[in-house]
Amino acid sequence: MADKRVGNVFMPGDVLEDLQVSESVKKIVLGPGLIDDGNRIKISKPGILRFREPGIYWIDCHQKRYVPSKGDSVIGIITQKAGDIFRVDIGGSEQASLSYLSFEGATKRNRPDVKVGDIVYAKLLVANKDMEPEVVCIDSYGRSSGMGVIRNGGFLFNASLNLVRKLLSPQCALVKSLGHRFQFELAVGLNGRVWAKSKSDIQTIAMANGIMASEFMDNNQIKAMCKRLSRAVSGMEVE
Repeated sequence: MADKRVGNVFMPGDVLEDLQVSESVKKIVLGPGLIDDGNRIKISKPGILRFREPGIYWIDCHQKRYVPSKGDSVIGIITQKAGDIFRVDIGGSEQASLSYLSFEGATKRNRPDVKVGDIVYAKLLVANKDMEPEVVCIDSYGRSSGMGVIRNGGFLFNASLNLVRKLLSPQCALVKSLGHRFQFELAVGLNGRVWAKSKSDIQTIAMANGIMASEFMDNNQIKAMCKRLSRAVSGMEVE
């Protein structure tokens, strides 16, 4: 059960008290834009209060710069290797660190094949104002779970933070609509980076253009756009 204030606009400094969740939920999870201040919750950035089951609240805002948050899945670029640590550009104010042991099956003898310039899909393990960000490519069970180095070609492009959150929303019809018409691989980072790969370069670029164009479309407009996109790509590939 979501709080009645979900969907309202809040400003920094506003206070939320007694957020409502279903009886089966024992703990509320605070996402970006919300700070736990003892017995009350403070708003740290302007935006709309959002809720997702079972008990996750966050502030949805159109910010430009990505602010690392623990648990976020991000797409980074390896910029440097310093001993046993890789430096990763995740689009924040400072680069993140990535240990060579933070890959599935990695040991001192079996080091991962990671080079400067590689693209990695990772998760933020540490993210706070007093420490540099740290990312890992394994989950709590030591499995990759789809994370790791991306070396299969494809196309990496930047999108707004609002668009990537929309792509990851279960209510968004874009990924399903594209999947009905193209065979593709897609990785979406909450830091505003998207990696896409399809059977051909034409399909990949068409998908990227469709994703970028969908930011302010509703689901009906998205479905119509994907249909037009499929026809256009088919025409180009026949030629």
